[in-house]
This record gives sequence, C-alpha cells and structure tokens, in this order.
Amino acid sequence: MAIVAAAGIHSKMTSTMATAENSTQFAAGSRYRRLLEAARQYAPIRTAIVHPCDAVSLLSAMEARAAGLIVPVLVGPLQKIVKAAADAGCQLNDVEIVDVPHSHAAAERAVALGRECKVEALMKGSLHTDELMAPVVDKAGGLRTERRMSHVFALDVPHYAKPLFITDAAVNIAPDLDTKRDIIRNAIDLAHALGIAIPKIAILAAVETVSAKMPSTIDAAALCKMADRRQIVGGILDGPLAFDNAISSEAARSKGIVSPVAGDADILVVPDLEAGNMLVKQLVYLAGAQAAGIVLGARLPVILTSRADGDEARLASCAIAQLLVRRREKSVQLELE
Repeated sequence: MAIVAAAGIHSKMTSTMATAENSTQFAAGSRYRRLLEAARQYAPIRTAIVHPCDAVSLLSAMEARAAGLIVPVLVGPLQKIVKAAADAGCQLNDVEIVDVPHSHAAAERAVALGRECKVEALMKGSLHTDELMAPVVDKAGGLRTERRMSHVFALDVPHYAKPLFITDAAVNIAPDLDTKRDIIRNAIDLAHALGIAIPKIAILAAVETVSAKMPSTIDAAALCKMADRRQIVGGILDGPLAFDNAISSEAARSKGIVSPVAGDADILVVPDLEAGNMLVKQLVYLAGAQAAGIVLGARLPVILTSRADGDEARLASCAIAQLLVRRREKSVQLELE
C-alpha cells in the first residue's frame, strides 16, 4: 500500500488528463515540481554523496540539501572536494566530509556507511556508475537483498498524460526471466511509493503476438502468467506490447488489442538495456522529456545522476529516494502496530 501522504501525487499529476493521446503539451518538469512539493512534508534523508569531486555533482548535493530532501555526507578525497566547492562557490563549513584517498575507496566507504545504517541512501558523484555499483552488488560486503537490483527512469514526458517509468535501462544488460520478474517488482514498489496504487505495466517487444523467434515475447507472456499466479503482485501486467500500443490507445484499438494497460501504461519494461537506453534518450532528446533515475532492490536506494541531467531531474531523483525511505519506515511502523 502506498503511504497516505504520497497517495495524491499520481492523481494530481494526471488530473484533467483523460488519456495518453491528449495532444496538449504539458510544461516540462511540472510533474517533478509536484513531486518535490509532496516530499517537503518529510524530514531529509542522510545521503552519502560518492566522490563529489566536480562542481556539478557537488552543486547537485547542495541544491538537494537546500530543498530539504537530503542531509549530504560527502565521501571522497578532501582536497578534491574542497577544490570542487571553490569552483562551485559552495560553503562546506557545516557539511560532514569523510576523507578517503580516491573514487574506488569512496564507493567502498559509502557502501560501508549504508551497511552500518549511518546513511539512508547513496548518490553518485563524479565517478563512473560501474565503479559505484561494484561494491554495492558485492556478495560479501555489499547492499544486496533477495531481489535483483535494477534501475528505473522516472520520466516527465511533455506529451504523455502522466509520469512514465522505464526499466531497466542502466543496470541489467540482458536480463533473464527471473531478473525481469525482480525488475517489475522493484518498479511496482517505486510506483506504490509515489502514490500509484495499481500501476499498469506494459512489457515491451517489437510485436504484440508471442513468437518463438523473438524470446522477448515469450518472456512477456511468461511474466503475465506469473502475475496470474501471484508471483508478481501489486500491478496489472500485459505483454508483449509494442511501444505504440503501450502508450497509445488509438494504436491499440487499430490492432484490436483489448487491454487495461494498452494506451495507458505507467511502467514500460524493456527487453534489454540497449533498447531501454535508446528509448529513454530518444524521449529526452526528441520529445523534451526529463529523466530522473534510481536503483532499487538494494538495502537502500542508489541515486544515479548524469552530467546531462537538468536541475529538476536531479532534485526529483532525490525526492524519489526520500519517499522510498519514508515509505519503508511507514510500512515497518504499520507492521509493529
């Protein structure tokens, strides 16, 4: 169940927007601003900023702090952080800094802080995603759970009637059936945390029919049957669906597809990382979308940002992490009562 305080986010985002075909172009970032408004009622989360050694990553952390989303803990080489602060014009007098020699050590120390429950989230700084994720997924000392970790892009697409989530376009390169199951479960958890009580999940392929020649269509059919057998719960699944049928009810009708998901999807599950990466970048660069992103399935959320992200997308990523953490706290409280 989504936390009560967050339950209105989705309805507010989609009010007066009857269908995904609505030709009106909505102001870029408008849904992210509503997300930030919803997050303001909560206390900020302690977040390890991993190797914030350039002006962009440091400014992102400071802006999220100013917005009341995070309490940053800067993990990296002290002198590089100080130089980045000078370049960015930031004051670090009251900010906690954990001095480590290099980016690899920063990632390891940040993960250790997460294991020790000294931070509630991780945020990528000026290091490569692989370098950050290596200690996160480490079997011995990482932040693994029984779930496979996966990434979700939360997109604000001006021509789509509601927020759109795409997964996995950043972590799992060629997911098998079991991995896709966890990818979907992680995305459903995120949707619940953002107030979408019953998300509609479209499992994408190139066609809408099951074909032995296209393994992605077989996986889609199997995942839908898993949902029928309650191996996946909390959302409505349909697939295989081509992209047009997933987001356009007119396209679905033209092919005779009768489905509560077709034309009204909340979550798009891509067949592999390459397809997802291209789809997200097409929406960003050709459709004017903004893309926030987060890794789920670990003990705590991992905020992945890019130098190409806009300010609102960066803040939205932090807001999503904050809502996830507070939702988990609420769930624990309800179980204890």
